[in-house]
Amino acid sequence: MAQHQTEAETAPDFTPSGPERVLETFLSASRWLLAPFYVLLVVALGGLLVKALQEAWHFISHVFSATESDVILGVLSLVDLTFTGSLIVIVIFSGYENFVSKIDPKAHRDWPEWMSQIDFSGLKLKLISSIVAISAIQVLKAFMNVKASSDRDLMWLVAIHVVFVVSGLVMAWTDRISGEGHGGSGGH
Repeated sequence: MAQHQTEAETAPDFTPSGPERVLETFLSASRWLLAPFYVLLVVALGGLLVKALQEAWHFISHVFSATESDVILGVLSLVDLTFTGSLIVIVIFSGYENFVSKIDPKAHRDWPEWMSQIDFSGLKLKLISSIVAISAIQVLKAFMNVKASSDRDLMWLVAIHVVFVVSGLVMAWTDRISGEGHGGSGGH
């Protein structure tokens, strides 16, 4: 039975010099400059919650006098805000774990399993999927209230949505090709 050795196992030992070690330590520590960005995203999530509460109040206070289309538009607005909030959570946790530091899921008993399993490639695909869903809701809202939108506005909404869909498909396709080229399964 032949044993396969990785490059790390067959490569000679290499110890970086003092200045190189200092530079690598400095560069590695610089990743912590991203942490305040994730804190700011938490603040943005709070702002989005305030907007969702305002939208919910407006929706509930007018539900009895609203038309069916108005109710659907109100629900779509809440779904849109929820997707955007979910997108922010995905970016916060996946970005922090991928670029700053690992979070120990054992320290949090209600830690969702998926949060520790998203790599950068998976993060990109989740982001574009969320953006496509948010864009689709915007297009649906415009079509539900077609009288309030010009043909030009509708055309731009659809065109932008198609660009997001095509971008998502191209990203997924290139990710799959990249995974197959590196001996991966191509799926995430």
